[in-house]
Amino acid sequence: MAPAVSLAARRRNGGRRPIVEVTLTAGIVAQATGGRLESGDADARIDGFSIDTRTLQAGDLFFAIRGERFDGTRFAEAALAAGACGIVADTSMPAARARGALAIVVSDVVAALQALAAHVRRASGAQVVAITGSAGKTTTKEAAADVLEARYRVFRSRGNLNNHIGLPLSLLELRRGPDVAVVELAMNHAGEIRTLVGLAHPDVRVWTNVGDAHLGFFSSVEAIADAKAEVMEGADRQSVLVANAGDPRVMARAARFPGRVLTFAIDKPADVSARAVRELGLDGSVAQVRAGLDEAEVQVPLPGRGNLENALAAMAVGLHFGVPLAEMRPRIAALRPASHRGQIHRLAGGVTIVDDSYNANPTAVQQALAVLAHESRSARRIAVLGEMLELGEQAVPLHERCGRAAAASQLSRLVAVGGEPARALAGAAIAAGMPPHDVTYAATSAEAADVVAALTRPGDLVLVKGSRGIGTEQVVKRLQAEFA
Repeated sequence: MAPAVSLAARRRNGGRRPIVEVTLTAGIVAQATGGRLESGDADARIDGFSIDTRTLQAGDLFFAIRGERFDGTRFAEAALAAGACGIVADTSMPAARARGALAIVVSDVVAALQALAAHVRRASGAQVVAITGSAGKTTTKEAAADVLEARYRVFRSRGNLNNHIGLPLSLLELRRGPDVAVVELAMNHAGEIRTLVGLAHPDVRVWTNVGDAHLGFFSSVEAIADAKAEVMEGADRQSVLVANAGDPRVMARAARFPGRVLTFAIDKPADVSARAVRELGLDGSVAQVRAGLDEAEVQVPLPGRGNLENALAAMAVGLHFGVPLAEMRPRIAALRPASHRGQIHRLAGGVTIVDDSYNANPTAVQQALAVLAHESRSARRIAVLGEMLELGEQAVPLHERCGRAAAASQLSRLVAVGGEPARALAGAAIAAGMPPHDVTYAATSAEAADVVAALTRPGDLVLVKGSRGIGTEQVVKRLQAEFA
């Protein structure tokens, strides 16, 4: 195991430490996973890992995971044909033996992947920052990684590798020797964050907020908060929690954290705080930010107060790691949204799309509508709102709340997409004062794409937001084709 290098020592060395690469061989993998090396050379070095033959690179070790809708062992032959160096499976692999490839037999492939990731995390000596919350995880992750790169070698998890399978794949990348890793922890059921924290053993835990996402799997928002609070489990006096001082549910639970609590907030006392906020519509916001003893005006180019909070959380992480506010400012000002997460597309004819089609929950939808309300430079403002999934018995009232928020945003047109909850959203918008001829209901995103393409004019601003399963990105693609 590589010796840990203290944060103070890294600061004295400009944030750098000797690169600690974790070498993995077939024998080490078998030992770490509690498996049996059935064929192949125990000293064979392994440089990559895969669970998907579609993205597998030559030389990867393929983990043949069985799930509810798939069986990875059925793709073992395809993995070997694509150049995999071997297979980890829960059954004997004669095909691997016949090809002279590695074959490691384990009792549970997911557990084996997790055990190997935990081994690499321990051996790497890297500091781990783990981010959870009902909204803003990815934006906060990207912002924190950008801030830390001012002084450190940083690994950031890619895409949505944030669950019980994705997180281990991210932790395996720590073998390449970063100083700091920034990862996400996602959940939609109680107990999931506990599992992820147990794998990541984070030095810094970031809790962005508590909202109503996934309410269909919980009895209340308080129950969601309790599940998110699992991010604090396993912490000790050396652990750090970055907490949203503007969220009372977060702070009520943060009071029992055994380590250091760093807070962030807008217009509230906090370790990193923003005041004198100026909303700039799609151009984001500008605020006077205090971080520790430093204070400066900071521009956040991502729109909405939610993104300002995400930036403050990232700066709180930077504050802990000794990055001065003067070095954080330009990195925050250069932030760009992740794909389909508030991307701005400026098309021919002055049409502007806010592509927020990756996912949606009631809080995030209302924040996005608030951004539109502050944007006065477009001829008309159109919102395409897809159904928000996983809300259970609260689906209809929460969609109605968003419908009323849409009416209050002074929209020119509203298109609601999906099942009965989406229809309820449209009805609530009309009941709250939107003229019926300005509100359209579409059962599918394909139907909505036709509607929006027909009604959009030069100079319009179009917000597209919905749960991933509704596929509202189809609307974005259609508009991009229409106004290319």
